[in-house]
Amino acid sequence: MKGPEIRLSIDPRLHVFATPERRRAGATIQTDGSSSLGHVVESVGVPLTEVGRLLVDGHEVSSSHVPRAGEAVEVEAIARPQRVTGAPLRFLLDVHLGTLARRLRLLGVDAAYENEDIGDAALATRSATERRVMLSRDRGLLRRRELWAGAYVYSDQPEEQLRDVLGRFAPRLAPWTRCTACNGPLREADKGAVGEYLEAGTQRSYEVFAQCTRCTRVYWRGAHHARLEAIVRAALEEFGSAAA
Repeated sequence: MKGPEIRLSIDPRLHVFATPERRRAGATIQTDGSSSLGHVVESVGVPLTEVGRLLVDGHEVSSSHVPRAGEAVEVEAIARPQRVTGAPLRFLLDVHLGTLARRLRLLGVDAAYENEDIGDAALATRSATERRVMLSRDRGLLRRRELWAGAYVYSDQPEEQLRDVLGRFAPRLAPWTRCTACNGPLREADKGAVGEYLEAGTQRSYEVFAQCTRCTRVYWRGAHHARLEAIVRAALEEFGSAAA
């Protein structure tokens, strides 16, 4: 037996997730009569992490609403900047987003990263246990119910990924305060105290150092500093005033 049909309109910002026939405003969708609206939206390819308001015949409803025949459903994109309540704003990135993780850390954003594929279930559990926003390009991972919070990373280019995350969440930026290797906090370090970690040439050429309090990695303004400074400067110019 066929279930009730609804008319579905998806925000153009979410069209990347939908097939061409689903992108048309008022596209007819057949439901099973018992599944929630959230399930219906996910069934057409849109992760709920990317959904803002759900409107039925012009009235906002929750994702648990069960669609009825003839209803007109509008799926809006998440509002930006997105506010995450219930814990400090922290992120967890999957194995495919290592460059993004390092750039977020460069800007002082708390960004945990798994450099091995530990599986969707383990990632979702860590997100819930540590209350971190899961960042991923894996739609299946973002559909896992145990996630505390999640967000789809729309681009596969690190520069665009960084702008996307900063624009969406407006995290507080504190450049040069986190270890890009392990995410630990950095502190200023006396040259004499970190001399054992440095090569002779580095000791002769530099005077200012920082050290990770977690993994003991030492940082100084070396050959890559100009490139990193450019990343920091661009982020601060575009997002620094919005960060809070």
